[in-house]
Amino acid sequence: MARFDRYVLSQLMVLFGFFALVLVSVYWVNRAVILFDRLIADGHSAGVFLEFTALSLPNVIRMVLPMAAFAAAVYVTNRLSSESELTVVQATGFSPWRLARPVLIFGLIVAAMMSVLTHFLVPKSLEQLRLREAEISGSVSARLLREGAFLHPTSGVTFYIRDITTDGELRDVFLSDRRQEDRVVTYTAEQAYLLRDTVGPKLVMQSGLAQTLNVSKETLSTTNFTDLTYDISGLITADSLPRRKIQFVPTLELLTDTEAVAEAARESPGETLEEAHTRFQQPLLAVVAALIGYSALMIGGYSRFGVGRQIVFAIFLLVVIKLAESAVTDPVRDNAALWPLIYLPSLIGLVICGLLLRRAAGPFKPGKPLPGPAVEGTA
Repeated sequence: MARFDRYVLSQLMVLFGFFALVLVSVYWVNRAVILFDRLIADGHSAGVFLEFTALSLPNVIRMVLPMAAFAAAVYVTNRLSSESELTVVQATGFSPWRLARPVLIFGLIVAAMMSVLTHFLVPKSLEQLRLREAEISGSVSARLLREGAFLHPTSGVTFYIRDITTDGELRDVFLSDRRQEDRVVTYTAEQAYLLRDTVGPKLVMQSGLAQTLNVSKETLSTTNFTDLTYDISGLITADSLPRRKIQFVPTLELLTDTEAVAEAARESPGETLEEAHTRFQQPLLAVVAALIGYSALMIGGYSRFGVGRQIVFAIFLLVVIKLAESAVTDPVRDNAALWPLIYLPSLIGLVICGLLLRRAAGPFKPGKPLPGPAVEGTA
């Protein structure tokens, strides 16, 4: 690789790392705030919060890498142009096509990173995240121990705690059990404790009242109690493991065993193939984003107002490509035979880059007359 290529590539990688770090931090903090509010409010520890945020990080990185590649290409191209480095290099005979080589190599490096994420890290992290969510959804703290809120841990059951002391005492407990069709039992107690034994968790209520309503006979019976033990194991049993989702399935299995995967995940074959080929398409978009950021700035001449219009034009081109990506999704999901359409946005992006570079490589502006040989006058 020529020395200039290494120089440009190093600049691209440094700026790419900076923009990726900033964008990942912004997305990750936004995700972390949502997880913190949900997990900590449910009584889970900081360790669970950190585990969930770490498992969500690969998917966040996958989303921001193409944007970071685009921003790095725009910034480096603008700086090389403003400092006249591109002018000097072009004066030595380097065309815009030749100058695009380090940008293309940079895009391929980012695409390799994206491929590792889309094919391996993201499916594994999402699967582990889903399993951990299923595990903690059945915990006592997630289902029952929330003060000042009416909870519905299972269908037909309502649970309320006014206050939870530092000693673990539950104050002013309300429990309504409507799981039997013709019978409603309501328990109220001044205090209660949550205990565990070999059979399962129990709710021990003290100084309370049990009201039983027989719906068919329209009768209500009440019982005052000093101590009452209620088996709540049926309320907090973890849900059965969720069905397998295509987002968790390895890419090779999606491509070679499409029908079986689609049936197991209750998805259509088109959706299954769309997921598989999108994992190849997303790395290609990183290459396209980098090339568009470079080629859009190469078509503009020098202006004392800067390259703001070219940057806006480059962003507009990315929006067009994303619109094309959205437009091909539904046809592929409806008809699995149309899976090649998944790669249409990348093809459109590469064609646009080729047209822009061809325009930038043109030696003359449209409509400008070609220079002719000078004619000497005669005396």
